Amino acid sequence: MTGDRTEEQRVQDAVTRHVRSRAFAEAEDVISYLLSDPQVREAGARIEAAETELGMELHDRLRPFQDRYDQAVRDGDVARLTGICPGKHGRWGRICVLDDGHETSMEEPHWGRNSEGQPIAWVGSAPDDW
Repeated sequence: MTGDRTEEQRVQDAVTRHVRSRAFAEAEDVISYLLSDPQVREAGARIEAAETELGMELHDRLRPFQDRYDQAVRDGDVARLTGICPGKHGRWGRICVLDDGHETSMEEPHWGRNSEGQPIAWVGSAPDDW
């Protein structure tokens, strides 16, 4: 009886993995299809332009935060780095350099540099593996 239950559980686990894998594959197909739509691409370009413009507007006022972040990275200052905002868009090379909690205490959007090194500001966050 125990052997049958173990075999049944193994089969159920395999089916669950297959269903989950298939669902993720289908979701990726739908996301790819949507992101390739010309109107979605146009909207994305407008958002990126607005984020770049806002990043430039905030540059002079928020640059000291970038300088502090760069120095902490050079020095390996873990204490300072852990106090920095966890907001990021890792896939797009964005790391917010403001203090953790800035969205409420300073009421600022996330701010840092994009993967090309240009100042950029954005609202919201995404995990690195997104």
